[in-house]
Amino acid sequence: MLDPRRAAEVLEAARQAPCMESFGIGQIELDEGRCRLLARHLERYDGLPGGFHGGMMAAVADCVAWFAIATQTGPLEPLVTTDLSMHYLAPCTTDVTAVGQVIKLGRTLCPVRVELNDAAGKMVAAGTVTYIRLSNLRGA
Repeated sequence: MLDPRRAAEVLEAARQAPCMESFGIGQIELDEGRCRLLARHLERYDGLPGGFHGGMMAAVADCVAWFAIATQTGPLEPLVTTDLSMHYLAPCTTDVTAVGQVIKLGRTLCPVRVELNDAAGKMVAAGTVTYIRLSNLRGA
């Protein structure tokens, strides 16, 4: 169970993040090592021939992964994405629900499993996002 103070800190940091408005992110639910959020389908970012653009889905995956890690490290720890791998499983023309679950909170690397589902609950993308904990690097 996530400490309520930690949840409040992460949610406050989320409110400051540019991705919140840019990607229409809202309805954030946090638990220890886990985040669930809703990202609106914004037609101005559609790919061809229409629908939620894959790059936008990857950006949402990156955001949900950071929030999941921040539930364990706190939002002030410097974290940077090292890699992101997505598998696009079906077209999506609706809002998406993204869930990020920390696989391992490592000393330096933190991989997160991410799933994105459409409004009907169908999985439209899945992947892994890995962050590096900069403060734990030698010489940092």
